[in-house]
Amino acid sequence: MDFNTLKKTIEIANGETKADLVFKDANIINVFTNEIIRGDVAVYEGKIVGIGEYSGEKEIDLQGKYLSPSFIDGHVHIESSMVTPSQFAKAILPRGTTTIIADPHEIANVKGIEGIKYILDESENIPLDVYVMLPSCVPSTPFENAGATLYAEDLKKLIDEKRVLGLGEMMNYPGVINRDKDVLNKILMARDKIVDGHGPSIANKELNAYVAAGVSTEHECSSIDEMMNRLRLGMYIHIREGSAAKNLRELIKGVNKDNLRRCIFCTDDKHPEDLLQDGSIDYNIRLAIREGLDPIDCIKMGSLNAAECYGLKGKGAIAPGYFADLVVIDNLEDFNVLQVYKEGKLVGENLKPLFTVENIDNDHMKNTVNIKKITEEDLIIYLEEEKANIIKLLPHSLITKKVERKIAVEDGKFKSNDDILKVAVVERHNKTGNIGLALVEGFGLKNGAIASTVAHDSHNIIVIGDNDKDMILAIKELERVGGGITVISMGNVVDTLPLTIGGLMSEKPLDEVDKKLRSMLEFAYEKLGVNRDIEPFMTLSFIALPVIPDIKITDMGLFDVGEFKFINLSI
Repeated sequence: MDFNTLKKTIEIANGETKADLVFKDANIINVFTNEIIRGDVAVYEGKIVGIGEYSGEKEIDLQGKYLSPSFIDGHVHIESSMVTPSQFAKAILPRGTTTIIADPHEIANVKGIEGIKYILDESENIPLDVYVMLPSCVPSTPFENAGATLYAEDLKKLIDEKRVLGLGEMMNYPGVINRDKDVLNKILMARDKIVDGHGPSIANKELNAYVAAGVSTEHECSSIDEMMNRLRLGMYIHIREGSAAKNLRELIKGVNKDNLRRCIFCTDDKHPEDLLQDGSIDYNIRLAIREGLDPIDCIKMGSLNAAECYGLKGKGAIAPGYFADLVVIDNLEDFNVLQVYKEGKLVGENLKPLFTVENIDNDHMKNTVNIKKITEEDLIIYLEEEKANIIKLLPHSLITKKVERKIAVEDGKFKSNDDILKVAVVERHNKTGNIGLALVEGFGLKNGAIASTVAHDSHNIIVIGDNDKDMILAIKELERVGGGITVISMGNVVDTLPLTIGGLMSEKPLDEVDKKLRSMLEFAYEKLGVNRDIEPFMTLSFIALPVIPDIKITDMGLFDVGEFKFINLSI
C-alpha cells in the first residue's frame, strides 16, 4: 500500500470520502464476537475499510440478507474433482469457497515437481486463491511404482514460492517416529512453515513425538477421542466431509465453545457429483448447523479458524483491513448461498460462476500412459491349487477383507465365475512392464471390464473384468486417450472419460465430466450388473492403495496390509 492509498483508506473509513463499493443494510456476521450487526460494509481497493453507516460510488442494498466472510477449505486434493484448477474454481467459488489449501499429492505421484508447478501455474490467474502444501510422500509407499520420487532437495526448490505454505500431509508417520533421514530432512526443509498431519492411529508418546517433530494439523480423525487427544497437544483439527471419508457428524459432537477455535473444515477428496449436488465448505457448514452447532461458530470454523491456522493475513472475517471476500446468504438455517464476492467483485450468483477461465499450455502434462506391449497372455493367473487369497469388497467402504476361497481352475489357470473377478494393476509411468494380478469378490461385473488411471496413490492403470479380451481392450483404450476411465462390454468400448492431464484431470467443465460419469455409472449398474452397494469407479481406484486394510493389489503384487508384506495369490 502506498501513501496515497493509505491516505484515502483513512478518509473513507472516517466517512469523509465515498467508498468504491458499499454493501447496504446487511446482517453482518462478526466471527470475532459471535454477533450479527445490522449495518453497511464499505470497500476500497478490494478491502474492507469500514463497518457502520457509509455511502459509496456503487451501493448494493442487501435488504437485511446475511453477509458472511467467504469460506476456506483447509485441505483438498483438486485432482479428486477430475477437473483442472480453473474448472474447479468455477464449481466451488459460486458456493462461497474463495480460498483453498491444496495438496497436489496425486499429480505429483504422476509428474513429480512438474505436476506441482502445473497446479501453481494453472491457478495463478483465477479468482480462487489456491495455496499449496508440498507433497511429503511421493511415492506414498515403497510397495508400488509411482511416476516420481521426491526428496527434500527436490521440494526445497519450491518451498519459498509465495503460495506455498509448507509440507503436505505427513502420511509416513512411522518415518517420523523412527527418525527416518529423508522424512526428517523434509520437515527441516519446511523450516518455520506448516506441516500437515496424516496419522490417525498414533497415540500416547508416539503422538507427542509426531507433534514435537513439527506436525501441527490432522484431518484423519474419525473419533472424538482421537480429536481430543490431538487438540490437547495444540493441533488444529480438520473436520472432514468428502466423498469417501465423512467424519463431520461424528466429530462435530465433540466441538464446544472451549475447543472450536482449533477446529476447521476441509473436504479432502470430493468427486464431481458431490461437488455439484452438495457444494464445498458451504456443505460442511450447512451440515454442522443441522447437527446443532451455533451457525456463527460453524462459519468461524469455515473462515477465520482456517485463516489463522495457515497464516492467511486479511482473510476469514469482515473487518477493516480484511479482503472483501464475502458471501451473501438468505438465512442461517438453510444457509443458501446467493452471491459471492472476491475482493469486492461479484464472481458467483445463484450457484453459477460469473467469470471465465483460460486453460494454460498443458501439453507437458499429457501422454502419461507409458506401458509395454500387453496381451491377454500377460493377464493369465496360474494356480497350482483351487484355493486362493481373495480381496473381498465391503459395502460402502474402502476397507477390504482378506478371505480364502475355493476357485475354478482349468489347465492350471484361473477360470472366471460370477462371484470372483480378475483385477490387474499395470505400471504406466516408466514402461517397466510390471503387472500385479489378483482376484476380487463382491464387485459383481459380468460381460465386460472397467479400467482407470485413477488408482491411489501411484495412479497406475487398474482394470477389473470377467474376461481377458475386454480387460486388454480397456487397457489399450486408456493408452489411446492418454488416461481416464473406460467401460468395456463384449469387445466394444461403451464409453470413456478422457482424463488427459496426468491421467487424473479433464479440461472439460465439471458438469460435463459429471454427466459422462453418471452415464457410465448407470451402464455399469444396469448392463454389467455391478453391485449397487459399491461405487465401481471409486472402489476400483482404492483397490490399489496398500495403506488401507486388509488386502490390496499393486503393480508389484498382492499386499497384506496387516502383515505389511506381499503375499502369494495361491494358498
